[in-house]
This record gives sequence, structure tokens and C-alpha cells, in this order.
Amino acid sequence: MHNFSSILDYHLAQRPDAVAVTQDDRRLTVRELHERVNRLAAGLTELGVGRGDVVALLLYNRPEFIELVYAANRVGAVFLPLNYRLSEEEWAYILDHAEAKAIVTEPEFLRATDRIAARAAGLEHRILVDGEAPAPGWTGYEALLDRHQAAEVAAVDVGPDDLQRLMYTSGTTSRPKGVRITYGNVQAKNLAHIVHFGLTAADTTLVCGPLYHVGGLDMPALGVLYAGGAVVLQRKFDPQGVLRSIQEHRVTNAWLAPAMVNAVLEVPDRESYDTSSVRFVLGGGEKTPEPVLRRIMNAFPNAWFADAYGLTETVSGDTFLDREHALSKLGSVGRPVPHTRVRIVDDTGKELPAGELGEITLRGPKVFAGYWRDEKATAAALQNGWFHTGDIGHVDEDGFLYIDDRKKDMIVSGGENIATPEVERVLYEHPAVLEAAVVGLTHPRWGEVPRAFVVFRPGADAGPDELREFCAGHLAKFKVPVRFDVVGELPRTPSGKVLKRTLRDIPVED
Repeated sequence: MHNFSSILDYHLAQRPDAVAVTQDDRRLTVRELHERVNRLAAGLTELGVGRGDVVALLLYNRPEFIELVYAANRVGAVFLPLNYRLSEEEWAYILDHAEAKAIVTEPEFLRATDRIAARAAGLEHRILVDGEAPAPGWTGYEALLDRHQAAEVAAVDVGPDDLQRLMYTSGTTSRPKGVRITYGNVQAKNLAHIVHFGLTAADTTLVCGPLYHVGGLDMPALGVLYAGGAVVLQRKFDPQGVLRSIQEHRVTNAWLAPAMVNAVLEVPDRESYDTSSVRFVLGGGEKTPEPVLRRIMNAFPNAWFADAYGLTETVSGDTFLDREHALSKLGSVGRPVPHTRVRIVDDTGKELPAGELGEITLRGPKVFAGYWRDEKATAAALQNGWFHTGDIGHVDEDGFLYIDDRKKDMIVSGGENIATPEVERVLYEHPAVLEAAVVGLTHPRWGEVPRAFVVFRPGADAGPDELREFCAGHLAKFKVPVRFDVVGELPRTPSGKVLKRTLRDIPVED
């Protein structure tokens, strides 16, 4: 039985009264979670949601998100977490492309959901958490559960190659790509993290990153639940709340993106909180300077900071830097987890020796099944059993991986991936813009933010405020360029490709 939901049945028999999910004053024991998941699964079945159907989740972090992961899997459906920071246009595209049958959301997104529903041809059901159904076409979440008191739904028998979820990622194309994550991928990831970190039922994960992201969901929350542990949910990231939750719930681990780490370290009264329960903190795969690492070790005295490397396509967490080498291999993202292989190759696919830079490729049961409805992108990414990440790195003689460059055309802002062609596509739609190129600009808080270079059409013009407002109408706020530089032409290679490295090196002028 590969169905992730079936692990709930096991833990119900082993530790029914153990707390599984906590948020503020809400606590769900394993028994209560199991009961609600069964009722929700029966409700989804009532709506005609079953094997292979896609259920979208447009929610902040909350217990219902976890319930939906289990319940959708229980009936054989595929859950689709939506980034709540995206624009309505982006949500509409993803829902339509994924052929979602149902969406579950909360009041803040109610009106937006109504507007985008008409653009998603296969969307049949809208389910509202925190409230009654506001209009025809809507179903109240709790009302759906109430109609199925004492329901018992057996977990559908699925195989390792069946889809557990779809996650849309900003790749290097102008539209997000749907990553097909299977039950086998998730099981391999959970077991790898259990082995690597020694996860047990005694562990408690603080989830302060968004659950729509593999960092929040899988690093290592689902693995901890799989092992019988608990998760503490923070609705939205709050640095002081992180410390408060760690002290109150005796949290043992958490995933913190670089911007989140910096925010926690800057909490004025940080030293007044007891963080001694934390045994490891997972990082975001960026090079952590030694002074910052020492501050982290001081903030969490019994923990090691495990810099990591991973992607949505591998359910994240492919390599981790271990405690023993935290300083001696500073700058590395560690070695692979069990059953995962890392290889550095040149442009021909030939493996390179230690120390030489090349493309990072990955192989193992964590690697995704391909992109949803995109055979061309799948064929480019999966070659001869290896996933070509597009990232540039090297390994040293001891097998430790170092990241030397990010994915081509990718900006990582506050832990969010921004595909520059996606922003460029919008700029090209402005009537005054002839050409556009977007690169990352270093930012003290977010790591990087988008910077746009534009070439105007002859006789045309537009100010930065106009361009910014235009982008904001089509993109999530964090994807809107913070700076627009007007140039006469874009630097290009002889073959016509824009030299983005040259653009990144252009200094910012006031």
C-alpha cells in the first residue's frame, strides 16, 4: 500500500491520543485527525471527486491543509497546492492547465475564486473553509464534514507511479510548469529524511514556511508525520512567533529560508526564548557565511544548521550538510540522502571529475515523473534516467556538493522562485516595450529582487511607475521588478541570446 493516507491508519492503532497538528489554540490528536480526514474523504466522494481528479488548495497554513492532503490521497485524488501570493491571472492559468475539478479556499480569496472559476473549464466545485456556502456553486467545508459523521473511507490502493500531487513551479519558461510528484517519490523522500535525520514520533516540526512550497510541506513536515511526530503550523511567517512556538511546543526542527533565518536572528529579545529543544534547522541551499552560521548556532545551541539542496522536481531535500562538517565544508550543501545520486556533467552529458564546474544532475526514486502536459519540457529535463537541474555546481574529492550558480534565468527572492521569462512575457505585452530582459538584483532582506532592462519602440516611452503598475496587473507582487532601466539595446551573443550575466554586472545608478 503506497497511499500516503494509509500511514494515518497505522498511527491510529499505535498512538491515537498523541497530538498530530497544532495551530494556536487548535490541537488535533491522531484520532481526531483520522476522523476528520475520513469525513472529508466521504465528502469529496459525495462531490464526485475520486481517483485522478485534481483538488486545488488556495489556503494559508492551517490544519485543513493537512486534512486535505490526507483526504485527497485517501480517495485517490491529486492535490494541487496553489501559491497564495500569485495573481488571479496566474491562478486561472494553473487551474485550467491542471484541469482542476475542485478548489478549497478561505474567505480572503472568495471573490478572486469566483472570478477565476469561469476561466477554468473543468472546475466544478468551490469549497469554503471558515464559513457557510455564500452562493450557489459553493460548499461549506464544515458542512461537508457534518454530512458524513462517523464515516470510514478505506485508502484507495495506489501504486508508486500514481500521482500524489501536482506542484507548479516557476521554471525557465514563460509559464509555470506542473511537476508530477508520485507516491513513490514522496515515500522515498520521507524514508530518506527519516534515515538522515533520525526522525521519530518524538519529533515536532515547526512549519513557518508556506505549505504550498516543498520547503514548508516536505522539509521535513510530511516525513515527521509519517514517522508519527507532530507539526506546529504558523499561519504566516512571524519571526517572533517562531521563537515563541519553539519554546511553547518544544519544537525539534524547522525549515527556514535564508530571509527567514535573518529575520529570526534580528528579533530584539531573541535570547530570552528557550530554543534548546531544536536539534536541527534546515537551510535554503545558499552559501551561509561563517559569521551568520555562528549566529545561528548561538541562537539554537543544541542544533546543527543543515544547508540543503533540492528542487520541487525531487520533493526537495536531496543533499544536506551534516553537523560534523558544518564549518570544515562551509559553503557546501552537503552529500546526497540515501538512494539519491549526484553527478556533475558537461554540455555533452559526460561526467566531470571533482572540482570541475558543470550541470548538476540527479538520479533516484525521489526524482519526479515529468511535467504535466508538457512532453517537450519533460524530455529536456529527464535524459537517460538523470534529471538535469540546470544548476551549475561541483563536488569536491569527498563528494560534497557546492552550488556555483543558480538556474539560468532564475531569481530566488525570499525563498520564492521567479522565472525571468515569466516577467519578460508581461513586459513584452506593454505597447511601448520592444525588448525586455529581467535579472536578479541583490537585496539585503530578500536576497534578490527583479530588475528589468527595457528597450522602447521607436517614438514610444513609459515611466517606471507605469511599467510597474502594468506588471502588477498581471503578476504577483514579489515578481514585479523593483527597478526599470532603459537601454538602447540588449547585449547579445553572436547567436542572438541575451547576455544576462553582462546585465547583472551593470551597477545601479541613482
